[in-house]
Amino acid sequence: MSIADIIPGGSPAITPGSDIFRLGSLGLATVCLALLTGGSIFRAQTPSAVPCVTFTKTLKGSTPEYLSLSIDANGKGTYDSHKLGDPAAPRPLQISAETTAQIFSLTQSLDYFRSLNLDSHHKVADMGLKILTYRDTREINKVQFNYSENHSAQQLTDIFEKISNVEERIAQLDYAMKYDHLNLPQVLRQVQDGMDNNYFVEAALMIPTLEKISADPHYLHLAQSRAREIEQRIQKNK
Repeated sequence: MSIADIIPGGSPAITPGSDIFRLGSLGLATVCLALLTGGSIFRAQTPSAVPCVTFTKTLKGSTPEYLSLSIDANGKGTYDSHKLGDPAAPRPLQISAETTAQIFSLTQSLDYFRSLNLDSHHKVADMGLKILTYRDTREINKVQFNYSENHSAQQLTDIFEKISNVEERIAQLDYAMKYDHLNLPQVLRQVQDGMDNNYFVEAALMIPTLEKISADPHYLHLAQSRAREIEQRIQKNK
């Protein structure tokens, strides 16, 4: 299935009572979304020339407390994570066509988040406020939940969180490379454990960082050997 097969066409009517914003015949240049729900204000957003899916998660006291991951239909995206109250610092990323197709296929199965209620409404622990957003030139659709029993929503959330796990490990490796060489083997050990436990999606994003470690003699030999072993595992699983 290609991305073109799962991007919606036509101009569906506005659904009363939904939090879907669509461009009408006036050809508005900007659509602003500012909804106050459960004490959280949604930031203003604009339609996207390339269809895009965004996942955000907010959970005070967790690491990270806030994360945001956006992927467009070409696999291009941005990732940001930080403590609540800290400024945003998104960085670009490019994921595989296969994972991109999975994200948009699951989004299609969820009707692009139109008039959707995903929360289980059961009494469960606070697992973080999750928001899924779909944007294209015609519409912006958004749904939020703490925990969902919807299988497609669980799969989609799992993909985004496992890409986030990769990005967090890259940030930890970068920090250890700059400021804590002695701890680098331990961080790499955590990466190996994560691979053993199917903790990552798009692990190939780590390859440029791993190549820097394995090629630099300033790092401990153990760090270099672990970096090479991880890179080989990622290449083998591609």
